[in-house]
Amino acid sequence: MSRELTSHRRTVLLAGLSAVALGLGGCGSARRYPLAPAEAASTDHRYKIGPLDQLNIIVWRNAELSATVIVRPDGRISVPLVEDVLAAGKSPAELAKEVEQVLSRVVRDPSVTVIVTSFQGVYGDQIRIVGEATRPQAVPFRQNMTVLDVMIQAGGLTDFADGNAAVLVRGAEGGKQYGIRLKDLLKRGDISANVQVRPGDIIIVPQSWF
Repeated sequence: MSRELTSHRRTVLLAGLSAVALGLGGCGSARRYPLAPAEAASTDHRYKIGPLDQLNIIVWRNAELSATVIVRPDGRISVPLVEDVLAAGKSPAELAKEVEQVLSRVVRDPSVTVIVTSFQGVYGDQIRIVGEATRPQAVPFRQNMTVLDVMIQAGGLTDFADGNAAVLVRGAEGGKQYGIRLKDLLKRGDISANVQVRPGDIIIVPQSWF
């Protein structure tokens, strides 16, 4: 991932956090942003390998060259006869082709399959939940993932959360901010408050002033 792209995403994140902090500095659950659309724009998301993913690399008819590896924090892996290859940011199929190309120098017609067995994903695709969630964290994006899925992983809201003043910052739209009704969704079971998330979204849950 280029430094320019990483810097842009960091800028979007910081700008979103700062803007929301200022916007929510008032009282209660006043709606300051348009509600998030129930369905995000359609996207055919293809999983990209990220640091700390666990990969099962299978070389057909060459068991001694097969391996299970963890992607290093620098995004690279090493397997037998293939040293220091960049894995992060590539799909499993793309990585398999690259490993085949390297192995073809010493193995005749290698056939490689890459299976992701533990998922983190690239940082830019992760969904981040911050503020008054029980367990603020970053979670890997999954196709058709919703706010409810994210909040389940985050353990719901704290007792101090102003859930209906929560904001979704959409990285794919340059940091555009939407209101989301987490209290209605989680405390009142209003499923109409559930919305889809997209890769790179940030969910910010402010503290209630009352």
